Formats: sequence, C-alpha cells, structure tokens
Amino acid sequence: MTCKEFLAHLDDLIDDSVTAEVRAELETHRGRCTHCEVIFNTTRKTIEIYRSHEIYELPTSLRDRLHTAIMARCKKAC
Repeated sequence: MTCKEFLAHLDDLIDDSVTAEVRAELETHRGRCTHCEVIFNTTRKTIEIYRSHEIYELPTSLRDRLHTAIMARCKKAC
C-alpha cells in the first residue's frame, strides 16, 4: 500500500467503514509509515476537537512551523 492509497481510505478508516482486509492493510502501512501515522492521528484528533466544539487556537509562529514541517514531510514521502 502506498501513502496515496492510504490517504484515499483515510475517511473510511476513521469512520470504521472498511473491510477487515482493507483495515489490516491500512494498519500495516500506518505502522511502517510515520508520515501516514501523523496524518491519521492529526485528522482523528481534529475531528474529535470539532465534534466537542473545543476551540484551540495555535499561536501563529507554531502554526507556521507546523505547516512548514508537514509540507516538507509530504514532499519527502511522495
């Protein structure tokens, strides 16, 4: 499984609407790919925050550094 395939199934994985076989493939990939693990955890946490209506403001400097780091990782992984 590639990162692109993982991302294509991310919503279904989070919603728990994938078959056991696909879930196993996704979990195996996630266990080997730090990039996809971060994306999975960040997306899941974002959804949890949104659902609980918590407002969490990142300082501008942190948000900028985070964005830069994510984009750098994306370029390396893809």
